[in-house]
Amino acid sequence: MDSRLKPYVEKMSKTLSNLEEEFKTIRAGRANPAVISKVRVDYYGSPVPVSQVGNVTVPEARILQIAPWEPNMIKEVIKAINMADIGINPTTDGKVIRMVFPELTEERRKDLTKDVKKKGEAAKVAVRNIRRDADKSFKKLKDEISEDEVADLQDDLQKETDAKIKEIDKMVEEKSKDILTV
Repeated sequence: MDSRLKPYVEKMSKTLSNLEEEFKTIRAGRANPAVISKVRVDYYGSPVPVSQVGNVTVPEARILQIAPWEPNMIKEVIKAINMADIGINPTTDGKVIRMVFPELTEERRKDLTKDVKKKGEAAKVAVRNIRRDADKSFKKLKDEISEDEVADLQDDLQKETDAKIKEIDKMVEEKSKDILTV
């Protein structure tokens, strides 16, 4: 791959990685530890991820269980989850925290699917913007390199863009299918 093309392809790949991370936080009716991956708990004055204050497990398909290593952290973890506004109320028995994921209604599934498609579209726009920026920088190179080289760079860039957009479509389709599966 041409070194002038590489930074733009890397930016496109980062866009896909970000989309994948966003999709992980969308719950599909099943318990998924990624839903709380961005939740930060106040641990002796510093915010840390929930996974660093206890074990996060999925004992059943729709239950996420958090077992803090220190019993005094239970209140802090519950407070952090409630503040994160995930839409699931945590419960505790004094030793572990349980989050029961409710079965999604058909309407909620459709809303989540629309949200997934919007995020996919936003990612496509980001990839196209990266292509546009790359295109502009390649056109500025016409004084330094031949028009054929510029055209080759643009062709390679378009192929990369098409591949990334196809990949985004596939990700959106898979996540939508996952959400709509009862």
